[in-house]
Amino acid sequence: MVVEVEIGSLSTAGSPRTSGPDPEHVESLAVAQAPLPPITVHRPTMRVIDGLHRVRAAELRGQSKIAARFFDGDEADAFVLAVESNIAHGLPLTTADRKRAAERIIASHSRWSDRMIASVTGIAPGTVADLRRRLPGGPAGGVSRIGQDGRVRPLNGAEGRRIASELIASDPSLSLRQVARAASISPETVRDVRNRMMRGEDPMPAPRQGRQSGRHESAAARRRGFGTTAVACRASAQERAAVVERLKADPALRFSDSGRTLLRLLNVHTISTEDWEELIDNVPPHCGGIVARLAGDCAEMWTELAARLRRKVTETA
Repeated sequence: MVVEVEIGSLSTAGSPRTSGPDPEHVESLAVAQAPLPPITVHRPTMRVIDGLHRVRAAELRGQSKIAARFFDGDEADAFVLAVESNIAHGLPLTTADRKRAAERIIASHSRWSDRMIASVTGIAPGTVADLRRRLPGGPAGGVSRIGQDGRVRPLNGAEGRRIASELIASDPSLSLRQVARAASISPETVRDVRNRMMRGEDPMPAPRQGRQSGRHESAAARRRGFGTTAVACRASAQERAAVVERLKADPALRFSDSGRTLLRLLNVHTISTEDWEELIDNVPPHCGGIVARLAGDCAEMWTELAARLRRKVTETA
């Protein structure tokens, strides 16, 4: 919900943009005729999460109030949302700011995977791994990590499978979820381990072939110029579609109105990179600003949804 807030009540401390607002960008926003899109504010502290340049532009325009949306999560999640918002749109953060943000998120969300933190901060997963190794305590931080899809995975998958196979051998009556919790792997992986054991096979699968081709495909997408956007930074269209299809099979979502609404919304984002490019190319110039503003508003709502769900997963994991 968008509300009007007093600019004087806002705090601009703690921004991931350590150099502060860019004067030229502030002035360009101030002189534009279009209304400023709503900013995002952390309700408990009234700190600006996203929209520092818009706040300064509103002040230049002589406004005493500005449109805002509130975020009610904790401060750690508010910082994550600030970083993710600045990566998704507006004036990009510098590489140094992104790395500093990644270090802070590693400390506050230590159970997040390198890829998940990379997707938020806009740097490579390998860079996140390097930063994690250099921080006090090194790469430690539990036996599992939470991935971009919200699933908990062990740092050592082979070790999780080994533990699962021992548990199944010692007590075949244990449920998939009981074994999954004890071994810090997914119930699907436990099922695979159990089926392999029933067939007399090794619980460890043979090394997969063909994953490298997926990486080449992603690199090719980046070379086409689309990979630097927020859409392509996430999983490929095929991967997103596969995840959505699994969600469609979940009765908890299929048999509720809100669940079906969520599935329909998620299904929209399973279109391919080429389809996204075609959509962008075919937006008429006179509609570009309106569509961009609406897309930005939608992105902010999805970003808030993602941050709140991640916090929920972290609290219940």
